[in-house]
Amino acid sequence: MGKRDGYYIALGSFDGLHKGHLELINEAINLAKRDNSKSMVFTFLNHPREIINKNYKFHYLMENIEKKKILLDLGVDEIVLKEFDCSFMKISPEDFIGNLCKEYKVKGLVVGFNYRFGFKNKGDIHLLEELSKEYNFKLKVIEPFMYKEEVVSSTRIRNTLLEGNIQEANNMLNRPYSLSGIVVSGKQIGRTIGFPTANLELKGNFIIPKRGVYYTNVLYNNKLYKGITNIGNNPTVDGESLTIETFILDFDKTIYNEGLELLFLGRIRDEKKFNSLDDLKARLKKDKEFAEKAEIYYKK
Repeated sequence: MGKRDGYYIALGSFDGLHKGHLELINEAINLAKRDNSKSMVFTFLNHPREIINKNYKFHYLMENIEKKKILLDLGVDEIVLKEFDCSFMKISPEDFIGNLCKEYKVKGLVVGFNYRFGFKNKGDIHLLEELSKEYNFKLKVIEPFMYKEEVVSSTRIRNTLLEGNIQEANNMLNRPYSLSGIVVSGKQIGRTIGFPTANLELKGNFIIPKRGVYYTNVLYNNKLYKGITNIGNNPTVDGESLTIETFILDFDKTIYNEGLELLFLGRIRDEKKFNSLDDLKARLKKDKEFAEKAEIYYKK
């Protein structure tokens, strides 16, 4: 087999890399292999909506570093993470595809059924079909991926997480939803009742699941631990700002200013205001028993 020539490119935002995205990207990989070509994912560092509307704060499902890792694990040959800025926003649909074909030897494009592109999202599948003839590339349009009779989308997953339905979100993502950040100092109330917590400060704008108590796995120094994560204001101790605090089972290190990743595996209960710290401690003991019986997540 000679040197692989040309690209099959998967186009999209791909926030979350859910099951629908994975099907699309795997199709690009398989088409490239069959045609002795390379596969590429062409996507954005930031979400276009943040540039189109300056007042809009987009909440992501994943970090770019995690996105790249998953794409490389899938077997994508090249990943282009383009910054979407004001000048890029003004590129017409025709020029976007024309520039892509000039920069890379495009043998094929793989897109989702509702893919839009170019200035004001004027480009659609119909225009792509016309451009595929003009630039002589194959076009593969992927049908929607369904879950429980509804289309899987990043928006649906965001809403599912905001409802606190972790299992459903994880089913659509094909892996546990996760949040990464740095451990910062908190009120240290948990320490006084035998449940010291790691207070996580996120590194950007990400979807935070509905307030409540969750069973999590905690990735620290490449090792997984069981955890109980509280998302909320800690009403029992007059908390005001939203915090993400995790009690890590079988763990006794001080890890301020170190990195952690939380893998959300299930919702245990709603956040509740207890009458006393003793009542809170009794409930946390029950939460701990739940976590002790639960399974650790391992990649299939």
